[in-house]
Amino acid sequence: MKNWCTAVALGAFAALFAGCSNMKTIKLMPYPTTERGEVVDNYFGTEVADPYRWLEDDNSDATAAWVEAQNAVTQDYLSQIPFRGAIRERLTELWNYPKESAPAKHGDWWYYAYNDGLQNQSVIYRTQEPGTPGEVFLDPNTLSDDGTVALAAMSFSKDGRYFAYSAAASGSDWVEIRVINTADKSLAEDRIEWVKFSGAVWAPDSEGFYYSAYDAPEKGVFSSQNQFQKVYYHKLGTPQTADRLIYEDKAHPLRYFSAWPSEDGKWLFVVGSEGTSGTEILYKKVSDAKFRTLLPGFDADYDIAECRNDQLYYRTNRGASNYALRRIDLNDPAKRETVIPEHDRNLLEGVGSAGGSLFAVYLEDAQNKVYQYDFDGKLIREAALPAIGTVGGFDGEEEDAEIYYALTNYTAPATIYRYDIASGESTLYKAPQVNFDPELFTTEQVFYTSKDGTQVPMFITHRKDMKLNGKNPCYLYAYGGFQINQTPGFNPSAIMFVEQGGIYCVANLRGGSEYGEAWHKAGMKEHKQNVFDDFIAAAEYLIKNKYTSSDKLAIAGGSNGGLLVGACEVQRPDLYAVCLPAVGVMDMLRYHKFTIGWGWAVEYGSSDNEEEFAYIYKYSPLHNIREGVEYPATLVTTADHDDRVVPAHSFKFAAQMQHCQAAGNYPTPILIRIESKAGHGAGKPTSKRIDEAADTYAFLFQNIGVPYRKVGDR
Repeated sequence: MKNWCTAVALGAFAALFAGCSNMKTIKLMPYPTTERGEVVDNYFGTEVADPYRWLEDDNSDATAAWVEAQNAVTQDYLSQIPFRGAIRERLTELWNYPKESAPAKHGDWWYYAYNDGLQNQSVIYRTQEPGTPGEVFLDPNTLSDDGTVALAAMSFSKDGRYFAYSAAASGSDWVEIRVINTADKSLAEDRIEWVKFSGAVWAPDSEGFYYSAYDAPEKGVFSSQNQFQKVYYHKLGTPQTADRLIYEDKAHPLRYFSAWPSEDGKWLFVVGSEGTSGTEILYKKVSDAKFRTLLPGFDADYDIAECRNDQLYYRTNRGASNYALRRIDLNDPAKRETVIPEHDRNLLEGVGSAGGSLFAVYLEDAQNKVYQYDFDGKLIREAALPAIGTVGGFDGEEEDAEIYYALTNYTAPATIYRYDIASGESTLYKAPQVNFDPELFTTEQVFYTSKDGTQVPMFITHRKDMKLNGKNPCYLYAYGGFQINQTPGFNPSAIMFVEQGGIYCVANLRGGSEYGEAWHKAGMKEHKQNVFDDFIAAAEYLIKNKYTSSDKLAIAGGSNGGLLVGACEVQRPDLYAVCLPAVGVMDMLRYHKFTIGWGWAVEYGSSDNEEEFAYIYKYSPLHNIREGVEYPATLVTTADHDDRVVPAHSFKFAAQMQHCQAAGNYPTPILIRIESKAGHGAGKPTSKRIDEAADTYAFLFQNIGVPYRKVGDR
């Protein structure tokens, strides 16, 4: 790519915004020229240009130089924002509180994760008794010099003698499995490589574990398509080359597989999937040679909850949009019965078991409720939760008399409670000490009307003294896909924003599963436009009801939510002041050609199918950017090790946006921030999270014309 860095004839524009005379003028450097190639693809008679195809090669010198040049422009812009440092300082204060997970017993020890405040990765501790001082068991911060190696999965053998962890480097989905002997905390020689979307699943005898892996990629470790996932059994103390192949499917290269053994060691299950929804369950007695199909796929979801007395308990949406819990007799699969029937309105989000009881976690208008049942489906009680929010836990061992769970919401970090299984009483175990006053804020839930008349819920968090005058900064976030529910959760960045008089909003769009599988299907494939309509309607509601105005509104989302932001930006550029698409799926015509993107075809459809191409092409963010349109100020964020949604999506989107913005001579900045040694988001070190949040919110405040004020200067 010759002369790629020649400056376009954009000039250095001064970014001045209405109503912000006290804001510093920011000089935007000329965008680097991004060479436009001549690649054109033909989709069923429709020719589609792809001028930035060369940016898909993440190993080329030209791409590396482009990344460096783009980051230089972005960092120059951000460095001129006078309150960027103050935002980082306040975010650091808000992040700096002790964080502790609910303890869980394994063997003779109780284990929990703890972060003293600003550690890049939480440390695994253990104690003989909950509430007493613990000792360090494993400190992931020692696995790398910069905190970029994180634990992606952890599991203990049934007897508690061994601990397996999956370590991910620089945010990659590839992990390496290692084993620790819990008696002396020594690291075993066992090392399992080329594992993705799998951890160690221990066999009941604690002598080994199951895992899912791919063949080592021949090239393009972070971008090549992954095929033929296989299930293996690893016996402790042996090399990976000696691992036993448990299951493979040579006829279907694009399927996921994972093993699930019954605790009595009698049965072994393999859960298969063709993508992000729809599963199939195979089974066999461990002593048998071949697997048989127990629950055929892939037009419904099956989640294994428990297996006892040759009865498999599973959560499913087959014939039950809001999910039901059913069981099947493994010795006579024709014998099936419903244990917990589908609720007519609330989603059965998950089912755990502990102490001889089942715990059904429901979602009612995107907020959790928990019910305790016996194994025949008889209701014992509703667990009285101490507050409204999102719960995690309610799962353990058969012999447990107590379990610990976490509860969080938008204004409170995870608070840990002890639950007595016999009495149903919850008592406070650990409440975090935070660096802000929660009493200043409140969260309300509203319901607004989307384009087709559908009622959509939205959480709105703000200061109690907020006035509905249409002048408030507003941050609207959503996801809208893959059955992923947006429930109340704590975010230090959101607290910083509402401290400033901002309004932090989370919309529960279709495509998630907040109201069951019908809600999900109403936002997938040919119905995907419903998701964008829901998000646009949320923005219109906030403006109409004077929470904010178009010149004070920012929209944000990551991954599928990045697609959401990109699509809504190109469809309604007049509606927002700032757009913040993170690690987004922007090229809907080629997403399935990289890493595990093929698995999303069940959600989106594929450009390889003529009918599906037609509706995907209509909303694909990259392909709907137009010259002659002034787009909102945009900060695209991605990372060089993202092997989930490869960074080429963001590269091509930013390049095309810059091309069109420059052609129209518009001064609003279109920037891309490309993080190094980071991936799709999971396991990102605290330091990198704070830096990215500081840059994002500095960009936001600058481009809505509202200066950040230190706390106490209001």
